[in-house]
Amino acid sequence: MLDLGRLRALHAVATYGSIAAAATALGYTPSAVSQQIAKLEREVRTELLDRQGRRAALTPAGRLLAEAARDVLAALEQAEARLEGQRGVPAGRLVLAAFPTACRGLLPEVVAELAEQHAELDIRLWEIDPYRAVDLVVEGEVDVAVVHDWDNTPLILPGTLRAETVGVDVADAVLPAGHPLAARAALGVADLTDERWVSQHPGSMCHDWLLRSFAEQGRRPDVAYQVDEYQSQMAVVAAGVGVALVPRLGRGAVPPGVRVVPLHPATSRRIIAIWRPQSTLRPAVAAALAALRRRWPDPSPRPGADLTRAAR
Repeated sequence: MLDLGRLRALHAVATYGSIAAAATALGYTPSAVSQQIAKLEREVRTELLDRQGRRAALTPAGRLLAEAARDVLAALEQAEARLEGQRGVPAGRLVLAAFPTACRGLLPEVVAELAEQHAELDIRLWEIDPYRAVDLVVEGEVDVAVVHDWDNTPLILPGTLRAETVGVDVADAVLPAGHPLAARAALGVADLTDERWVSQHPGSMCHDWLLRSFAEQGRRPDVAYQVDEYQSQMAVVAAGVGVALVPRLGRGAVPPGVRVVPLHPATSRRIIAIWRPQSTLRPAVAAALAALRRRWPDPSPRPGADLTRAAR
């Protein structure tokens, strides 16, 4: 019988792409992960990793065993969910993930509520971009992730996940206070086509939204400043050298020298909770979803709307 801990280590390397990243996710040292996989290689009498200096890639046998490990861990998760469901008490390890502004504007209160009400929960929170969060939920490394998609940039979810809208987050244009457009009551994307932009790096969903919005105008935005964190973006805007699009969730205080102007038509993103169907029976997952609904800061959207039909 193969050792479950060693299989989990191999699965983590397959999921995260390196021994160092797997060690961080598992809470081990890289040396400990390497030792677990070395023992597994001796156990199965075949090489599972192709080690090249500090890098390590799965061999064909490693990929085969990692896929089997994924299935074994999924079956165990389902059994644990049933047992926890029979007890009816949220308990055990619960891994939550969210993108940065949700980590700032939503998850702190969710985590505090869960910790206060459910003493048997071991809650972990990871800050992760939506694209990566989807993969980690599918792989079983994250239990519930809070992700988002923009009105013109839908997040493609695999049919193996459940999804539910938590709320709708509106985004506004952010300009230097002395900008000629700063006194306007509202702006359209077309008003900003000639501006120098502060935006996230290519490959992020927010950067994709900006490209698509300008493509609808037959233009390409001039992203002069690649800055991921919104507070830092607003600091660049305050310096008077660019404009940005900043969502309201987790925005925090607007610095002096910055003017926030609504967009018309309004630009928004859906805030979505995703999880695996086999974990639905877990009281811990149900408690997390309920806390997300209660703690959404804007009660006007339609929390709880089922998005399973949108998963594809």
